[in-house]
Amino acid sequence: VRLHNHGFWRPKPVLDTARFTLSFNSWHRKNHKDSQALWKHEAVQKYLETLSKEYQQVSHLLSADSLNDFEQRTLRRRCADLSPIAAAFQEIKEAEREVQELEAMCTELDSRDEKQLLELALEEKEGLDEKMNMLCRKLFQLLVPKEKYDRSPVILEVTAGRTTGGDICQQFTKEMFEMYQNYANYKRWTFDIVNYSPAEIGGLHHAAAHISGENVYRHLKYEGGTHRVQRIPETGMSSRMQRIHTGTMSVIVLPQPEEVDVKVDPKDLRIDTFRARGAGGQHVNKTDSAVRIVHLPTGLAVECQQERSQQVNKEVALRTLRAKLYQQVIEKQLSQEQSARKLQLGTRAQSERIRTYNFTQDRVTDHRISYDARNIKEILSGKEALDKLINRLLEFAEIEAVTQYLENLQALEGGG
Repeated sequence: VRLHNHGFWRPKPVLDTARFTLSFNSWHRKNHKDSQALWKHEAVQKYLETLSKEYQQVSHLLSADSLNDFEQRTLRRRCADLSPIAAAFQEIKEAEREVQELEAMCTELDSRDEKQLLELALEEKEGLDEKMNMLCRKLFQLLVPKEKYDRSPVILEVTAGRTTGGDICQQFTKEMFEMYQNYANYKRWTFDIVNYSPAEIGGLHHAAAHISGENVYRHLKYEGGTHRVQRIPETGMSSRMQRIHTGTMSVIVLPQPEEVDVKVDPKDLRIDTFRARGAGGQHVNKTDSAVRIVHLPTGLAVECQQERSQQVNKEVALRTLRAKLYQQVIEKQLSQEQSARKLQLGTRAQSERIRTYNFTQDRVTDHRISYDARNIKEILSGKEALDKLINRLLEFAEIEAVTQYLENLQALEGGG
């Protein structure tokens, strides 16, 4: 807590980062493997003790009669920011004391007569460890600044790789699109297909969907990038020779803007209609219901062919175009060497992969966090296994954010 010469309190920000962006590459230099490990770090303890003391001082200042209305409002806002953090900090401290008491008791329960008691104590300690990790995760979620677009719906695009794999890329792209569709159902989100371009052999060249619901972008923002598949094809010479083929597909996740966020001048649009192609019912190839919109100033083009009505397809295409134009606005705001879209898409080369799906070893590896998960079918089903992987990514992002902030704080305090 800082006081002006006149005694007025000046708030100090909680994780006041101008624009935090996750750098998974820097994770490998960290020693923290989970939220509980980071909690034990000296810098974290020191920082949280500071916030806890600040909360006590702010609460004390609020009881003073000498504050004017502006000072009261400022202090109340700060108190509201710090209150859940201080409460979570104390809750973890209490759980930590319980763990220490159990550990002390376990060291005394050595004899065979007390074996049953020891087993019960160890079981209770395991439950407390899980509780500690959950509480630490909750605390760091409070500390990490919420991204502006976390609660936004998204446009999700999938595209088969152009360079390697051929048919295997298109089949894998279809499986991935279905995985995200199933995941949307699992999370009780709405999944509306905007564009769907099937391949001749039953795979998928490209598809896009609008996904809306609770915290959609927060959960899907790290899915963007190149995904690699390694498998033995089910048909053809390679299947008989048991040769493993490697292919790629790319995912792009764009936060969906509100109508007011991007204004599109109709004069800047070229709108073409054509007959829909692919799966879509009896209306396919009978009417010019599909719509392609080109934004002339930027060259951006979008298509929608999923609905029977040309007007509905036009509205969906315009919504997708706004999302892509909005993404350009976001990219300009980011102080990064590369844009968010390029970071997700890259060149679709295998060297830029974010995740590998190895069917022969029944393993999915996320290369950004060195995390392996077994049972590919469960992950591709888009349910609990995928949700666990996505939540692991979010936890590592939170840990990285807190670690990076504290490193910056230490550098400032040390004059570096």
